[in-house]
Amino acid sequence: MTPETVVQIIRQTLMTTFWLAAPLLAIGFVAGIVISLVQIATSMQDNAFSTIPRLVAFLVGILLLLPWMLQKTVSYTTSLLGDLGRYAR
Repeated sequence: MTPETVVQIIRQTLMTTFWLAAPLLAIGFVAGIVISLVQIATSMQDNAFSTIPRLVAFLVGILLLLPWMLQKTVSYTTSLLGDLGRYAR
């Protein structure tokens, strides 16, 4: 296995990880901004008020994105294991 192949595998792994994490991070970012704006508008500084909606947003995001995330993960794993013979040389 050449160094270029290793770099390609690592790059593909990092890009897949990025594309799997980006939507959930965006959901968390938007939920955090909205909750902060509501807290500023109502002058309510309760920790439960900031934590519970953010957790609910993540849960909804995971439930909605799970089929796409599984498809992306299975596709990556299939392509990696399908080229296993090429990597062994």
